[in-house]
Amino acid sequence: MKSITSLLVALGALGVATTASADETLTIGTNNWSENIAVSHLWQQLLEERGYRVELTTTGKSIIFSALAQRDIDISLEVWLPNGDAQYLEPYQDRIDVHDAWYHGAQDELVVPAYLSDIDTMEDLKANASRFEYQGEPTIMGIESGSAIAGETETAIERYELPFRQLNSSSPAMLASLEEAYRKKEPIAVTLWQPHWAYAQYDLKAIEDPEEAYGGGDDIKWMSTVGFAEEHPEITDILDGWYMSHGQLSDLMLTIEDVGSPEEGVRRWIADHPALIEQWLGDVEDAEA
Repeated sequence: MKSITSLLVALGALGVATTASADETLTIGTNNWSENIAVSHLWQQLLEERGYRVELTTTGKSIIFSALAQRDIDISLEVWLPNGDAQYLEPYQDRIDVHDAWYHGAQDELVVPAYLSDIDTMEDLKANASRFEYQGEPTIMGIESGSAIAGETETAIERYELPFRQLNSSSPAMLASLEEAYRKKEPIAVTLWQPHWAYAQYDLKAIEDPEEAYGGGDDIKWMSTVGFAEEHPEITDILDGWYMSHGQLSDLMLTIEDVGSPEEGVRRWIADHPALIEQWLGDVEDAEA
């Protein structure tokens, strides 16, 4: 297995040099969503190989926006627009710069295992509510109460008149519940979103949502403090040229999950995808030449 250092040496031979000054420091605001953890560690490693010092600061999703506005962090790699994160961005629009999309087709969803062959619609879920009882109540397993998907789930419960409660906890707790139910082939409904490694790990299906309680889909973009592009043009050019397909991002997240460490999982994934990394970084080097 190549080390990340040997990979970057190889890329240097292809014209991808590490050019940043050693005193550059970048703070990336992260939350505990799987894709956010994955891409934040990915760019921490890639930018550090270019000479930057990169720190990851983990906090709640909504707090990231105020931290950017107050310049407590420099960038964050995940804002869902035009729907999912619009409510968080709106109070700070004049103090946050939103940059290019790096992922298309992101979607929040209410999900059940595919082995529940008779549960496809909200009406199916409603008619079979008693099968989804947890601690005496029909329950949708959710994540953090302040997340956009938690609010969307409350909208879905109201809009479709579902006799369910949403049990909010955390992403890891929701996934643990899904794992246990899936192993036992028991009914379970969870809030989930694409992209996520769980779609590669389990056979899942989204409940049909004709009234779009979960929105109509989003692009994932990166964002920064105002003026970041002028202060850090190289980083901005790199991240604006970065794009991941659903398959690439799912593979990265699943590698991390299988390895059990974001740092090591990212290191292995980078070593296995030299052409893709060269594409992201090579475009910037061509412009600099």
